Amino acid sequence: MQVAISVLLGALLVVAAWYDLLTRSIPDRFALMLAALGLAEQASAGWLPLAQAVLMAALVLALLLGLAMLGWLGGGDVKLAAAVALGLPPLATLGFLNNTVLAGGVLGLCYLVAPHLPPRWRPGARWPRGRLWRIEVWRLRRGGPVPYGVAIACGGILSLVARG
Repeated sequence: MQVAISVLLGALLVVAAWYDLLTRSIPDRFALMLAALGLAEQASAGWLPLAQAVLMAALVLALLLGLAMLGWLGGGDVKLAAAVALGLPPLATLGFLNNTVLAGGVLGLCYLVAPHLPPRWRPGARWPRGRLWRIEVWRLRRGGPVPYGVAIACGGILSLVARG
């Protein structure tokens, strides 16, 4: 049962990351579905794991809400991260935050380097994702935000894989 829930959580994270990449927003339905699955999984383990997961998710929400108020994260990113934290034990939540920060660093580096790649390394017009590439470069040159939901999804998926 836990494997099926982990696969479903991973699939939801991939879809949320893709949606964030395309639109720079994460709909509430993804966070709500992740939260519901996480709460169900924690409740099946007992009241203590459920209470611990809710407490850690509230701490994640409070910490990231502060970052969102500074303009460093979007509201969808905050909700997505808190929803992922609901489905993880406390120590796994710390690993999730660590994985997310590392994935965010790699994502940030990619977004810093990508506009400056030589033309031969860039996807061409025939490449299926060439249009997405051009849109991303256009967004970044105009100071657009980095889709941090991608880093949150990577951190969540790595945490789910590490959990087993």
